[in-house]
Amino acid sequence: MAQWSINGSISSGKISPVDFAIKARELEIDAIEHVNTLYSVNSDYLSKNSMKTLVKDLNSRANDNGVKNLLIMISQEGELASSRKNLRAMAIDKHKAWIDVANEIGCESVRVDLRGSNSFDKWKKNSIMSLNTLCEYSPNLNITVENHGSFSSNGKYLADVMKSITQDNCGTLPDFGNFCIKGSPNPANLNICKKWYDRYEGINDLMPFAKALSAKSYDFLDNGDEKYIDYYKMMRIVNDHPYEGYIGIEYEGNRLSEDEGILATKKLLEKIINT
Repeated sequence: MAQWSINGSISSGKISPVDFAIKARELEIDAIEHVNTLYSVNSDYLSKNSMKTLVKDLNSRANDNGVKNLLIMISQEGELASSRKNLRAMAIDKHKAWIDVANEIGCESVRVDLRGSNSFDKWKKNSIMSLNTLCEYSPNLNITVENHGSFSSNGKYLADVMKSITQDNCGTLPDFGNFCIKGSPNPANLNICKKWYDRYEGINDLMPFAKALSAKSYDFLDNGDEKYIDYYKMMRIVNDHPYEGYIGIEYEGNRLSEDEGILATKKLLEKIINT
């Protein structure tokens, strides 16, 4: 379960971000993906507590509830694909701080974003340098990249970066929904995106390098199927590749409640997997 699925409850103060494992256990989910901004930008937790306290709290909540800390999604920590060496170095250092947290709470992976250049060639070159540096810093942790805006939402472009990485612990985190390559889609109105990369082609591009997977959902039909994404087709593509890891649930809709959307996604995935 991706923590972003409950970002509204965390941002409003209804749920403390460190109680994420408790919420997951309530929904009968036993592995979780944290989002760094939900401990800082979207809440005041880190303005009142140290990283050391965060590690202690996350470990205790996970252990007490029988939940695995699987991954940390790292956002808004600088531009790893910037052509400005000083900005790229700052971004790397900020990411290292969260990589340290991920290691201390027993995660398998972190997810990073690749932003910072308007030129594909420069973006690719800078991305490769930053990813190799982060992979070398923590060789026992997977450094994954999600299709999450900019050039990374083009499946072929991101796959091209992966083919040039020299470290075995680098890979992708394919997301069923984030293939907008022009514009910025809002979950309430996906039509805001002006140009999409074909999501099914994109998943097929990225699955050969996948070390994690995100089943994005927005809304559901009366029969339980996702309204905008053909999950059956998605899972056929996933099964065409030798991926055996977790499937992350990331509900991003607004018609159903957070709990309802998470459970609807979980139910749909279980139906497809057990068919």
